Amino acid sequence: MPPALLAAAPLLVVLAGMVGLGRSAAVAGAAGLAVAAALTALAFGVPAAPGPGAAALGIGAEALHSTAVILWIILPALAIHEFGQRSGAVDRIRDALAHLTSERRMQAVLIAWFFGLFMEGAAGFGTPVALAAPLLVGLGFAPVRAVILALLGHAAGVSFGAVGTPTLTQAEIAGLPARDIALGIAALHAALGTGLLLAVVWLAGEGAPSPRDLRRTLAAAALFLVPSVGLAALVGPELPTLGGGLVGLGLFAWLLRRGEAGQGGGPDLRRLLPDLAPYLLVLVLVLLTRLVPPLRDGLSAPSWGWTLPGGFHGSFQPLFHPGTLLVLGLVGGAALTGRLGLLPAALGAALGRLGPVALALLVMLALSRLMVHSGMIAALAEAAARTGALWPLLAPLVGVLGTFVTGSATASNILFTEFQSETAAALGLAPVPLLAAQGFGAAIGNVVAPHNIIAGSATVGLHAREGEILRRTAPAGLAYALAGGLLLILWT
Repeated sequence: MPPALLAAAPLLVVLAGMVGLGRSAAVAGAAGLAVAAALTALAFGVPAAPGPGAAALGIGAEALHSTAVILWIILPALAIHEFGQRSGAVDRIRDALAHLTSERRMQAVLIAWFFGLFMEGAAGFGTPVALAAPLLVGLGFAPVRAVILALLGHAAGVSFGAVGTPTLTQAEIAGLPARDIALGIAALHAALGTGLLLAVVWLAGEGAPSPRDLRRTLAAAALFLVPSVGLAALVGPELPTLGGGLVGLGLFAWLLRRGEAGQGGGPDLRRLLPDLAPYLLVLVLVLLTRLVPPLRDGLSAPSWGWTLPGGFHGSFQPLFHPGTLLVLGLVGGAALTGRLGLLPAALGAALGRLGPVALALLVMLALSRLMVHSGMIAALAEAAARTGALWPLLAPLVGVLGTFVTGSATASNILFTEFQSETAAALGLAPVPLLAAQGFGAAIGNVVAPHNIIAGSATVGLHAREGEILRRTAPAGLAYALAGGLLLILWT
């Protein structure tokens, strides 16, 4: 049997388990891991390791290390969200946005686009759809339409969700500068993200949008996408979605109240500053630690690292890590607003949500590392390289597939980052463009992932209509991914 076909077997098992049998990422990933382990023993091996025991220990250590590094972002991000829920901050923010305008299309821009992007940047992991879809229903949108709007509205920010987790994961796996990957992904979204917002605005009303609606739509797209690219270039993956969402939201709200679409008499958004305190502190801390050289150098210097025989290794910068800055933002925001008493409950709720995420991450990372060290990823890359100049067109679809299967852009990047790197090497291409294509495709894959559609439908009381939502989001997702592939051909 051809090596590439054997190497694809673990991924096919994961695909069949999650899509065909409806199993969780942890269960399907465990099955794929078992198949990969069997193939490693029978056909591939781990040449660099001094023995099977050393290989198992090294792969397990790398998987555990990467899981812990990623969880140190996810846990405080979830805790900030739980803190906002308990303090009423999330409700006040979204209610204020809903009352800025009575125009349905602009309400969709505020909730599905800006609020969805902001929540994606802050928390990720399905939070934007779960919060935005019910609010859209409350504003009078039909449930199916509300879920579609929420799915499309946040997709351009998924690459940098939860303070950059998907892209930081790519950088950790590939061993490349996170800022380079982030800028490539942000540039692809900046070139095409306006199309997603135009789709949101078109679907939010009846008939074609007016010229006035189109002007405001283009302004709303630019107010997020331009800061997003700037933050990716200056800082890296932590702030393009969170910072771009905050900046764009503030400017667009100002335009609605005082500019061409002025509604006057809207809510005073300055009253939301206490509710935004943790997010604003995170924004300031990330900017300071990335842009002030003495602070950057001092905080990034302490590093914990380890190595094992066979080339297995890992490292961690505890003071420079985004998770540490999230913790500081959470505690600082709570202290400044007199809400410290809410922290224990928020942290407990976040820990309660962490178990399934941690298990799925560990299994998927173990599968990824095993496939890398056994040469399975290299075999798949050699097969992909036979497509030649056509591969850049197809590369984003790999990211879409990963998210479709796992329901997570982070998990998609775990599965396929090394594959994209190896394929770039086999084709003689620089790795960053293909890694950007992977991150870009993984983001838009959220609009077709059954897990996200089912979760979003549940929040608005929909049953047995997930297929209808998928049929309506799939064309936009496919067109976005293919357009990204065409841009990638020009880039490479």
